[in-house]
Amino acid sequence: MLLLEDDEDLRFAIGFALRSGGLAVDEVGDLPAADAALAVNAYDCAVFDRLLPSGDALGYLRDRRSTGFTVPVLLLTALDAVHERIAGLEHADDYLVKPFAMAELIARVHSLCRRAPSDPGPVLHCGDLTVDTGRHEVRRAGVLLTLTGKEFTVLTDLVRGQGAALSRSDLVGGAWDELVEPASNVLDVVLAQLRRKLGPPPMIHTVRGIGYRIDPG
Repeated sequence: MLLLEDDEDLRFAIGFALRSGGLAVDEVGDLPAADAALAVNAYDCAVFDRLLPSGDALGYLRDRRSTGFTVPVLLLTALDAVHERIAGLEHADDYLVKPFAMAELIARVHSLCRRAPSDPGPVLHCGDLTVDTGRHEVRRAGVLLTLTGKEFTVLTDLVRGQGAALSRSDLVGGAWDELVEPASNVLDVVLAQLRRKLGPPPMIHTVRGIGYRIDPG
C-alpha cells in the first residue's frame, strides 16, 4: 500500500503500525512523490493525508479518478466538518479524522485492501448500464463513469440482484466493514452520488420499508 503524509514523525508512526499489522508500505511525503510511486507500482490501497504543502490531496485524487484510477483510497485529515466528509467521500473510499486510533486505521486499511481488484470477473448488464467487474469500469449508454471503490461495490451488488430489493444491511455489509452501522448515513451519501452520476432516467429506486433496487432506466 502507499502512504502519503507530509509530517515525518506521523508518517513514521503510521508506517510502523501498518507494517506491524502485516502490510507492506511505501511512504512518500508529497504529491510529486506519490505520482512517481503510482507510476511504477501497483498498490492494493492508499492512505492520503489531505492538506499538504504540495497541494490538496482531494483535488489530486479527483484528477486521478477522472483518468480511471481505481485504487481504494482513505483520506486522513483534521477536516471534520460534515461538508468536508461528504466532499472527501465523493472521490475517496474512506475518510478518517485526526486524531484517530491507530487500531482503527489498520482495520480500515485492511478492509480497503481486501476490496482491491483481483481476478477478472464477469460483465454485468442492466438496461444501458454495463458493469465490468474485472476492469472495474462502469458505462451508461457507452459513456464511462468515474466511481469510487464504494460506489462501484454498491452498484455491482444492486446490479447482481437487479429487480430484487436489497436491504441497507446487505449493501452496507458488502461495501463496508463491521465498524460501520447499517443506520449510518454513509450509504445514503454513496447512493446519492450514484444517482447523480448515473443520470436520467433514474435507475436506483427506494423500496419503502425494505431497501433499494435497480431497474433498467
